[in-house]
Amino acid sequence: MTPGSPARLRVRHDIGTAVTVGVRDRDRDLVSYVYGAEPDPWECPAPFFHPVRTTAGNLVSAHRPHDHRWHKGVAMTISHLSGDNFWGGYSYVRGEGYQRLDNVGSLRHDAFSRFDVGDDRIDLTERVCWRSAGGRHWISEQRDIAVHDVDGPAGTWELTVATALTNVSGGRLEIGSPTVFGREAAGYSGFFWRGPRDLTGGTILAAGGLEGPGVMGRRAAWLAYTGPHDVVDAASTVVVVPDPAADDSPPVWFVRNEPFPAVNPSLAFAEEVALAAGATLRRRYRLVVADGAWDADRVEEYLKEHPW
Repeated sequence: MTPGSPARLRVRHDIGTAVTVGVRDRDRDLVSYVYGAEPDPWECPAPFFHPVRTTAGNLVSAHRPHDHRWHKGVAMTISHLSGDNFWGGYSYVRGEGYQRLDNVGSLRHDAFSRFDVGDDRIDLTERVCWRSAGGRHWISEQRDIAVHDVDGPAGTWELTVATALTNVSGGRLEIGSPTVFGREAAGYSGFFWRGPRDLTGGTILAAGGLEGPGVMGRRAAWLAYTGPHDVVDAASTVVVVPDPAADDSPPVWFVRNEPFPAVNPSLAFAEEVALAAGATLRRRYRLVVADGAWDADRVEEYLKEHPW
C-alpha cells in the first residue's frame, strides 16, 4: 500500500448476523456491522457497528459497557418516540426521573437491497423496520452505508451512514429526548457513538473554535473526540460530520467525556421534532476514524481535502 493510494478492502458476510470490512494488505478488520444480534429486548434490539477500529487496529467503540448495557458501538437510536423508547434501557419521565418501563421497541433488519463490494469501497443499502413495544410498525427506514477513503499510510478511513425514516404508523410521531422532558444536558437522540472506556476524559473539539464539555447543547458543523489508549502507546481521533445540507444543519450536539465518551448530533436535543404520517426524515453522517491525536486545524485540513 503506497501513500495516497486507496486500500484494497475485503468483506466477510456472516449471513443473517454481520458484515465485516477489513484491509486485505494488512489482514486487519476495520468495522463489523452487526444486523442480526438478539440481545435482551430491554436493550432495544437494533443493528450497530462494533468493533470499530483504526487502521492501526486500535478499538474506538464500546459494546454493552457495564454502565449502559444498551450502548452498542455506533447505532441509530431515538430515545423518545411518542412514548416509546428506541434507545434501550431506562426511560426518562418528567418529574419522576429514569424509570424501567415496558416501552422499549426494536429495529429489525429486513433485507439488503444493495450489496456492492469494490476494491476500495463498500456500499450497502438496508431496509430496517422500527416496531413499537406493542409490536406496531411505526417507521420504515432505508439505511445507506459506505466504508470508503481508507488510507493506511495516513491512518484514516470513513464510515458514511445515510438514513431515511418514513412514518408508516398512520399518525403523527414525536421525536424527543430526556432534555425535552426536563433533564438538563441529556438531549441524546439519533446517530450515537459510544467510545471505549480508555478514551474517557478525552479532548472534545468542534467547529468554530468550540472545545471541552461545554460543547454540550451547542451547534457546530463537526465534532471531534480524541484521546490516548491503554496498553499501546497511541491515541485515536473520531470525527462526526453531519451533512451540511440537512434541514437541522448545523445540529445541536450531545457530547460527554465523563463518565464515559459519547457523541451524538441530536435529532431533538431540547425541542420535539414532529414527523407527520407518511413523512420522511432524512439525515446523513460521516464518521472519520483516525490514528493519532488530531487538533482542530488537522480536522479542518482533512475536511477540506475530503469535502462532502
